[in-house]
Amino acid sequence: MTKIVPSKGEGVLVQGITGRQASFWTDRMAEAGTVVVAGVSPGKGGRHVGEVPVYDTVAQATADHACTTSVLFTPPMATHAAAVEALDAGVRRLVLLTEFIPRHDTLRILEAARAVDARVLGPNTAGLVVPGECSLGIMPGFAPSIFGSGPVGVVSRSGSLGCLVCLEVLGAGFGQSAFVGVGGDPVVGTTTREAVEELAGQAQTEVIVVVGEVGGVMEEDAAEAITGLDVPVVAFIAGGSAPPGRRMGHAGAIVAGDRGTAEGKIAALRAAGAEVVDTPSAVPGAVARALARG
Repeated sequence: MTKIVPSKGEGVLVQGITGRQASFWTDRMAEAGTVVVAGVSPGKGGRHVGEVPVYDTVAQATADHACTTSVLFTPPMATHAAAVEALDAGVRRLVLLTEFIPRHDTLRILEAARAVDARVLGPNTAGLVVPGECSLGIMPGFAPSIFGSGPVGVVSRSGSLGCLVCLEVLGAGFGQSAFVGVGGDPVVGTTTREAVEELAGQAQTEVIVVVGEVGGVMEEDAAEAITGLDVPVVAFIAGGSAPPGRRMGHAGAIVAGDRGTAEGKIAALRAAGAEVVDTPSAVPGAVARALARG
């Protein structure tokens, strides 16, 4: 199956590239080492964003360039059509940054991706970073104060919390093997469990940090996999004071009864052998202890 973390040097396509945010982040992704080979913006083919050629369709772009990944800067109601267009053109990794995609559209995208053995990151993800190699999305993979190569794999639903943890980890003298932002929507293409399992299979990952939050059951599901891993896991769960039934930021951060509570997630992770810390600033100490144990 296609891996969610790309290999070094794989070609990247940006859909919606001529938009202001997309143009800005295309330049930032290139600064981080991403090989952005083409962009798509219907009706604007023939232009360039920096040195990146722009095409009207994904099929035109992939006819001229090898693209394994597409980063989508597309409006919510246009994302389904854009994602299917990329899949039909042979792209096998989609990064869906958009929030507020209708849930039925997300389900249709995921069904289309499964049919061709493609991987989806998001929706509502900040993206993915492999320090020194690539950055896909709107994470500051270009910032040497936040990201640097090292042994710590970070998985987070939140881009901002994940960024903070990466800052803490690097500031303590460790670096990251990869950062994977799974996204904050109730339905996402790559789950926390899947991201943890993939990072655990990387030779360069010696410890994994899970940055979770209240709502949903992705962290509980990940705990089931953590029990059988050879790689140690550190976790931080945000939103411990969230009242039951209240939406807290992310669309997926809803606590229903005893499902998705911070307490339940922490208990499951600890039972699986993870060290759960109370604050992001405590993550580096737990990482050091995990690495010392080998």
